[in-house]
Amino acid sequence: MSEPRLELYKRLLVTWNEKVNLIGPEARDHLNDHIEEALEAARLLEPAGDVLDFGSGGGLPAIPMAIVSPAARFHLVETDQRSDRLAHVLTRFPSDLRFSLATSRAVGYPEEWVASLAPFLAAGARVALFQGTSEVPRIAGFQSGEVFPLRRGFLVTLTVPRGTA
Repeated sequence: MSEPRLELYKRLLVTWNEKVNLIGPEARDHLNDHIEEALEAARLLEPAGDVLDFGSGGGLPAIPMAIVSPAARFHLVETDQRSDRLAHVLTRFPSDLRFSLATSRAVGYPEEWVASLAPFLAAGARVALFQGTSEVPRIAGFQSGEVFPLRRGFLVTLTVPRGTA
């Protein structure tokens, strides 16, 4: 992790986490692993275009991914509630904005909120979930994608079939 911007992000996150609870104890204690997982995800997913990160909290995985993904424009969303709140927040984006990728780390049950992303995703877009199991959730309107093992869990993907968004 020799990238100076990653080191700055880590330093600022640790400093601000002492004042505002941005990340929990597990993430704080394993911050380097979480950053490395985000970098691995960026390598695997090759983000480009508009990317949504839902449940951003302290910016994991989005900020490390954004630092190493110059072809992507990341939009970070954090909400107090899940699906209803996410749908409301998404309506604040420009009506013609379509995400090529949506990421999320351990945000509740994807079955409850991923479907609300559909109107905001481009055809062929992917949803990448950082989770503890390799099980790909079954969600209407999405196809199972790839499963990648990571240091502390798995990155599972769902795709929007081309021609449906």
